[in-house]
Amino acid sequence: MKYLHTMVRVSNIEDSLDFYCNKLGLKEINRYESDEGRFTLVFLAAPGDEEAQVELTYNWDSEPYDEGRNFGHLAYSVEDIYETCQNLLDHGVVINRPPRDGRMAFIRSPDNISVELIQNGDALPKKEPWASMDNTGNW
Repeated sequence: MKYLHTMVRVSNIEDSLDFYCNKLGLKEINRYESDEGRFTLVFLAAPGDEEAQVELTYNWDSEPYDEGRNFGHLAYSVEDIYETCQNLLDHGVVINRPPRDGRMAFIRSPDNISVELIQNGDALPKKEPWASMDNTGNW
């Protein structure tokens, strides 16, 4: 068996692409639109890791999606957890679980899908303001 992708339903394709591509740093690998099925599929991947993909499914006939807690989360390793979180914060993304331990943080997509960020390699030394920052919302 081989991992192919994780599918996430999204309510607004532009907001989701802004979050996943412009803020999180994924890149669009492929796109498929079905006029008959009335949906758009957009496949994203981390640069250099195109085999592990996220499929954003946008159904043209909108329907409400809840917080998606039954989904769990997406997880990505990052080179510098503090730099990544600061960049996300600077772009208006709420850090739900700050990287207090220098190892792990959680954020959420516009559709409330949890995204876990994990420090590549060993945890970084604890650093302010992260070490004393409280959780915000659910993660």
